[in-house]
Amino acid sequence: MACSTAPLRFTVRRKPTVLVAPAGPTPRELKRLSDIDDQEGLRFHIPVIQFYRRRADMGGRDPAPIIRAAVARALVHYYPFAGRLRELEGRKLAVDCTGEGVLFTEADADVRLDHFGDALQPPFPCLEELAFDVPGSSDVLGMPLLLFQVTRLACGGFVLAVRLHHTMSDAQGLVQFLGAVAELARGAAAPTVMPVWERELLLARDPPRPGFAHREYDEVPDTKGTIIPLDDMVHRSFFFGARELAAVRSHLAAGVRKSATTFEVLTGCLWKCRTVALAPDADEEMRMICIVSARGDKSGAGIPEGYYGNAFAFPVAVATAGDLCANPVSYAIELVKKAKREVNVEYMRSVADLMVQRGRPHFTVVRAYLVSDVTKAGFGHLDFGWGKPAYGGPAKGGVGAIPGVASFLIPFKNAKGEDGIVVPMCLPGLAMDRFVEEMAKLMRPAVDVAAPPRQQQPDMYAMIKSAL
Repeated sequence: MACSTAPLRFTVRRKPTVLVAPAGPTPRELKRLSDIDDQEGLRFHIPVIQFYRRRADMGGRDPAPIIRAAVARALVHYYPFAGRLRELEGRKLAVDCTGEGVLFTEADADVRLDHFGDALQPPFPCLEELAFDVPGSSDVLGMPLLLFQVTRLACGGFVLAVRLHHTMSDAQGLVQFLGAVAELARGAAAPTVMPVWERELLLARDPPRPGFAHREYDEVPDTKGTIIPLDDMVHRSFFFGARELAAVRSHLAAGVRKSATTFEVLTGCLWKCRTVALAPDADEEMRMICIVSARGDKSGAGIPEGYYGNAFAFPVAVATAGDLCANPVSYAIELVKKAKREVNVEYMRSVADLMVQRGRPHFTVVRAYLVSDVTKAGFGHLDFGWGKPAYGGPAKGGVGAIPGVASFLIPFKNAKGEDGIVVPMCLPGLAMDRFVEEMAKLMRPAVDVAAPPRQQQPDMYAMIKSAL
């Protein structure tokens, strides 16, 4: 099928999609997901994409059969991925471990990797062809939980697209599985990190007793039409390197400037600028939903190494549009910091309890914005034998089926070789213009703080307008 996104045009030719089953025997059993996994807001498929360059020492080897065989071997260890979801009482999701397998498509494209430009980043041209949605495969129940497509490029490189049903894993869990596939593709006998199921760690208590307000799950009516029509959206990406981040920090109050993390700075900055751009009524409540991991010792949740389920919460910062627009950006950042601090083992238990008590609700999307940080997930380190990817990470700028609600923070090296973070943004056309203007203000350093030097310093407004 031919696909065009000016100025790039290319054709993708796909072979028939096949099912790849585990390479050996696997248990036949029913495994319940956790009460964090099966909430409504995670019942969708999420795509990631990896671009790989040609590698001379691979001797022209075909990546498709190598990766397909490695997937089959990895599924012996991660056999629930080869099963199908079923819904039990109380909308409880469980994996029927049938061993049926995952979807796999081989394809060829008459395009070179360098045709995509020096800076690979979402939105990608012809994504629907590089990550083909096999008809009938996108439902929640009874469908394959993973889809792979390997597209060989004319230059000898290739594109690996992977689509995951989000109830099975978060970004770290998916990278753990793909890391196992990568190790096996490179010739390892077994994965270094063995999978751990243990979804009972994040089940609700009996009886459930939520202990937090959880305003991220408020039922908010869309009385003013704030859910944005899909056909009115503009997709752009914004780059934040050392200089851009220093410029933004120069606008912050001294205490916030020193204590806020890069995630908190960018999230607060994006929230404020997005609110100004959308121009809601001053009394409307705006929500900033943060993705906060419960892994590691700080949360106390006891998530073991090898756990590949969803292990995060959606804490939310709430403020009126008037307060966000009128106050300095430090105000928004402080609210983000406060929301993040809530997440600990008790918060995770409270979320699980709320899911059971309220029928597994979706997080609020009305006047809400969600930011997910995948800078440390590890997509950029997945090596299937062809080295690290030229780009690895989310294939789209948002999550789920609702446009404009979410952005990822993605590790990125720009065309000048500078490391930083790229943030895909999706907004209505006029709002995008206002967003660019607001971001440009924050990327001009305040006069009292010097930014790191850079040769031929560009005009920040012109740089953003060029859609890095």
